[in-house]
Amino acid sequence: MSSPDITGILETSKDLDRLRREQDEILQEINKLHKKLQSAPEMVEKPTDSSLSKLRALYYQARDLSENEVSVSNQLLAQLDALLPSVPAPGQQRRRIDGSEQKKKRMKTDSDISRPSPSIRNQLEVAASLKGEQVAARVTPDDADKDEWFVVKVIHFDRDAREFEVLDEEPGDDEESSGQRKYKLPMSHIIPFPKRNDTNGVPDFPNGRQVLAVYPGTTALYKATVVNPHRKRKTDDYVLEFDDDEEDGSLPQRVVPFHKVVALPEGHRQ
Repeated sequence: MSSPDITGILETSKDLDRLRREQDEILQEINKLHKKLQSAPEMVEKPTDSSLSKLRALYYQARDLSENEVSVSNQLLAQLDALLPSVPAPGQQRRRIDGSEQKKKRMKTDSDISRPSPSIRNQLEVAASLKGEQVAARVTPDDADKDEWFVVKVIHFDRDAREFEVLDEEPGDDEESSGQRKYKLPMSHIIPFPKRNDTNGVPDFPNGRQVLAVYPGTTALYKATVVNPHRKRKTDDYVLEFDDDEEDGSLPQRVVPFHKVVALPEGHRQ
């Protein structure tokens, strides 16, 4: 286990802690507004009152922070998966049980059944809310020689198996079968994209940071480096240099929208 690996995990953990602190702050503001509205519900009828607008904005921020928590949690899982021995994914650890064991299982009370923690439940809620959204997905297995990431559409999320069903709407010319292709992928293989129209909680990658980004004109994501030091706003386009994109002995600089750039998973193989 190398020092850079540990450093990457610690940095991702800090990002996760920051997101949770921000969620706590937003929740406090939401609770304050709730109490205000409960004590004086008639105030919303005043033309000058903006309580409902503020409450809606806070809920949007809470939702986006939750989605970013899922993204960072998935990145942390990928970092840990790269360092630990491979284990069966959730939903694959089942074994055949005989009739007596099955009866015992049915006789368990609800209190005997383990329930996910609030944080896990929150992640599952956010994962389920991604239905119909485009996300970045790693479609190759853990033992593949290299990782392949594509833009896909979420069709369904299975809470029990913690597994996404996604659709590659634009498969490449080298696909074995023509037409759209479906995949079933674990949560650690999915990274939500930043919201295009709501930038609260959108990551801001500094100059020199390595990222995963959609290559212009394609639906494939590749490793790239941020090279625009004068980027001022989180909604500004990124200028990137993609690995293995050499032309005439140099790497061309390509412009990519901020909502098509995500954090580079630890241990990415390209």
